[in-house]
Amino acid sequence: MDQAAFDAQRLIDLFAGTAAGQGEQLKTAVSQAMLQALQGRALTLENIAAAMKSVMQAASAGAAKNALPDLDIRALLGQAFAGIDSALLGAVEANRVALTTLAAQGADLRDTHLKKAIDDLDKLQDTMFAAIKEAAQGAAAPVAGAWGSVLEKMRAEGTLSGTQAAGTVEQLGAQMQGAVRSAQRTSLDAAQALAQGYTAMVTGVLMGMSEALVARGAAEPKTGNGAASATRPRGDRKAGG
Repeated sequence: MDQAAFDAQRLIDLFAGTAAGQGEQLKTAVSQAMLQALQGRALTLENIAAAMKSVMQAASAGAAKNALPDLDIRALLGQAFAGIDSALLGAVEANRVALTTLAAQGADLRDTHLKKAIDDLDKLQDTMFAAIKEAAQGAAAPVAGAWGSVLEKMRAEGTLSGTQAAGTVEQLGAQMQGAVRSAQRTSLDAAQALAQGYTAMVTGVLMGMSEALVARGAAEPKTGNGAASATRPRGDRKAGG
């Protein structure tokens, strides 16, 4: 499939009725949504930014509807970004596995297509920061302020996926520098064929990760208010006070 989609309404409902303290549930849901949004698409900065925008818009819409008392919107959206970061950490790893595997099989990492993948990894963290800034600019006051705080924190601390991406770029750069042409290298046609298989390889890794998240979510016990929040996001509030 060309464009994998995620259930935006489910994510909106989850953020509309879940407290920030139920962080793991929110993080897992966002990670799953990001992986679903990226499946079947090349991991270009453009596609990553588009997936982030869609997921963050859903989280923002849900947070804006959340009427739970003493809600910490900043913590709520912080969990949303943690889920995005977790998913992109997996995407970076999928890229690393694909690129190192292709290089070991004879593909030239200086190939235009593969070099762009490496360049995109190098710019990943800046792309993430830009997406948060855009989310803040496009949201209403309380949510916009919360995204602004998330951005400030992430700029100070960095992101897991951005750090991993920088390390991957460094590793691949060294691999490109050390590569020499020899009789053992595959033919040009074979190397090009390997490069063309890059997207399919990364997509397969991402699909496996998404399926693992779904399986883990199904296996988790549904206890307390968390389960009720996930299925009835704004219900059962009459007894609160």
